[in-house]
Amino acid sequence: MSRKYKFYNPEGLYFVSFAVVGWLDVFTRNVYRNLFIASLVYCQREKGLELHAWCIMTNHVHLIFRSVKGQPPELLIGDIKRFTSKSIVKAIKENYRESRREFLLDFFKREAERSSNVVGYQFWRHDNQPFELWSNRIIKQKIRYIHNNPVKAGLVYRAEDYVYSSAIDYAGQKGLIADVVVYESYS
Repeated sequence: MSRKYKFYNPEGLYFVSFAVVGWLDVFTRNVYRNLFIASLVYCQREKGLELHAWCIMTNHVHLIFRSVKGQPPELLIGDIKRFTSKSIVKAIKENYRESRREFLLDFFKREAERSSNVVGYQFWRHDNQPFELWSNRIIKQKIRYIHNNPVKAGLVYRAEDYVYSSAIDYAGQKGLIADVVVYESYS
């Protein structure tokens, strides 16, 4: 099976999920979540990432996005994954207070050795499950799915109380990432 991301419509609105190798719980630390958020903000400002919904769970991420500056969506997601992989691995290496430091780095190194196209450390799984959103019903369904992930995981009682998602934006307040494009037909 090809590892090439399957984004058929370069102007489409996409739901995408990607996970840390081994489904390791890396995003339990704010420092690593904040590095991911910084990458999203950079891509909004510089690369044409139009972000409609997002959520960072402990071991995976969900996004609803569109590429609006002509960059193919698979390259945009590739840039996000490449940058965050390098920056998070670097942060783990430099964080001597990280109790799982050796375990995480050894695991990422072993995963890279098993992969033919990764050198050093592999942080993200190769798959990202892109799904083009083509109807209002499907868009609403995916937004609810993303925002209810932390509720189903037992992290919060209400989706809008989870800091690391766009649910608060959909509740009429401002979240951690500015310029989230709230889907107007959501309610």
